Amino acid sequence: MNLGEGEETIVELAEAWRNPEEWANIRGLVYRDGDQVTSTGERPFIENIDALPLPARHLIPLGRYRALGLPISMTTSRGCPFRCIFCVGRKMVGARVRYRNPLKVVDELAYLSTLDFNQINIADDLFTAARKHCLAVCDEIIARGLRIRWTSFARVDTVSLEVLQRMKAAGCTAVSFGVETGNPEMLKRIKKGITLEQVVQAVQMCKDANITPHASFILGLPGETRETIDETVAFGEKLKSMGVLHGFHLLAPFPGTEVRENCQAYDLRIESHNWNDYHANRAIVSTRGASREMLDEVVLAWEANFDIWLDRIKKRRASGEADEEEAWPLTNLEHTVLIYDLMMKEVIENLDPIPAETPADATGDLTGNATGLALERLVDRVDNSVEQPADEILRTLNHATQRGYLRLTQKNGYSHWAWNDYL
Repeated sequence: MNLGEGEETIVELAEAWRNPEEWANIRGLVYRDGDQVTSTGERPFIENIDALPLPARHLIPLGRYRALGLPISMTTSRGCPFRCIFCVGRKMVGARVRYRNPLKVVDELAYLSTLDFNQINIADDLFTAARKHCLAVCDEIIARGLRIRWTSFARVDTVSLEVLQRMKAAGCTAVSFGVETGNPEMLKRIKKGITLEQVVQAVQMCKDANITPHASFILGLPGETRETIDETVAFGEKLKSMGVLHGFHLLAPFPGTEVRENCQAYDLRIESHNWNDYHANRAIVSTRGASREMLDEVVLAWEANFDIWLDRIKKRRASGEADEEEAWPLTNLEHTVLIYDLMMKEVIENLDPIPAETPADATGDLTGNATGLALERLVDRVDNSVEQPADEILRTLNHATQRGYLRLTQKNGYSHWAWNDYL
């Protein structure tokens, strides 16, 4: 296990991998030797994060993530100065924010924009932690004339209309705020340091700047009761009426968080120590005033409403009432589910090459008409491996081929289908 940032630790460990007697000299490790657990102590945080190389994305099958409709992520800083009791991020990256050079940030953004992902996510704990850094990145994007779409995380007390307008001009489409609860006393208890009034103000500024605001809530925080749950749901509905997309997570008390280390003082009972349960979609804690079942009710109801919304779109699409834009959330979800199913079962990878019916060009690629015929044959070949109907399979495979996620080539007179893994 690694303690803190891992870039320097993993390099030293790789160099000493065959010599366990040297591991004790590598800062930032926790490892087991028989029944003995050894910790080599925390490694100091990396001061100059610009010295780190860019991620070796060419070694990762990014094409699969793109095919699944996922965003591609990057960071412009590390660290968070706030002290929310449920967050483990501060333990991993420290309280003092370290910033990358805005020029290097935009260099990376420009590169990511060439990979044809539908969205770039700036995954800093808090992109708006420093107004100067945020504006410098935005101004550099604008100065270069980049046309990119990106999103970021922010706090409601670190944004202003000027900052949001500059972010919008630089291509920001959405900002996510952690609101956590609709109860003012609970906001104080979890050391969030914001007010509900600030949430409303930040949301309104996003609307004025034409940026989509997202709000996330955490259920199961210390002091949760039926009444506080109702307040949170009601506040979520208020934000929804203002055009805010919102959702609910359930508290996952990870090691290192104050809420876990002081759970008894916070009247919080941890119901599971199985890390597979720590996905924030089902309750693994309870309080004196809120059982696991009570907490799950909210999320299950939210999921049910989401399914009803999708079903409504499906009926409108079937009747021809829904245009392509309205139907896209459902259609895109269907694409994602089927592509994920095909990938996990390795259906495409296990297909035997078949004799080609139509000659390819010099690169091995086929013409559009030939690809269309080959797609119809492909549907027949994968139909028994997945549960979706044939027309939906064809629609998704056609989408994947047109977007370059799935590629048909010919070699030695045989046709081959393959995911476009490496970008």
